[in-house]
Amino acid sequence: MSTIYRVLSALLSYPELPLQEAGSELRAVIAGERALPARVRQDLAGLVHQIAGGDLLEVQAHYVDLFDRTRALSLHLFEHVHGESRDRGQAMVSLLERYDQAGLEMSATELPDYLPLFLEFLSLQAPDAARAMLAEPVHILAALGERLKERGSAYAAVFEALVALSEARPDGEILAALRESKLEDPHDLTALDRVWEESEVRFGPQDAVTGECPRAAGMLRRMGAARPRAEEGAGR
Repeated sequence: MSTIYRVLSALLSYPELPLQEAGSELRAVIAGERALPARVRQDLAGLVHQIAGGDLLEVQAHYVDLFDRTRALSLHLFEHVHGESRDRGQAMVSLLERYDQAGLEMSATELPDYLPLFLEFLSLQAPDAARAMLAEPVHILAALGERLKERGSAYAAVFEALVALSEARPDGEILAALRESKLEDPHDLTALDRVWEESEVRFGPQDAVTGECPRAAGMLRRMGAARPRAEEGAGR
């Protein structure tokens, strides 16, 4: 199962020529992953085909519109928990320490809560441990998948796969609150400026920053909440 985490990490990373050239290898891993339902494997293969067979510049532009210019689709997990608050930095410090212990090298330009990086980390863990850690943000993963479906994006298949691999059921109350979030139009720059000026993201009926949401608290305890230290780098 560790290989499928690396494949999903690659699919959620900024698409470059090597990813396009690896299409057949990615499809082979997906086809052999019996932990995923057949429909999800088929949808993932469709995403690989879309990435590998598309014009690279168009594929990259689509990726940027989705994940880099749309806050509600951010691939930084703690963005959906803490927004830009100090608590996000505390949680990332602890997560970075876990990466160090696992021998995972990360770029100085990326933040620890970047989902593709987190999936690389899971690929280094024992299957049960990886599944348990993946289950912690499962409601966020499910919401991201739903939002991508609303946009008609084939990337939704990656999040369906992650929810399936976690073997966890998303928290209904938190998921319902996440569904209320409005998707920004990545081409409406005025609206985007307004969204980014708002206060930190809330992902449940209570404020995750205050620790009042038990599911958020559980996720942060497991993925880590430590005393802050100087952060290195910034998100891409």
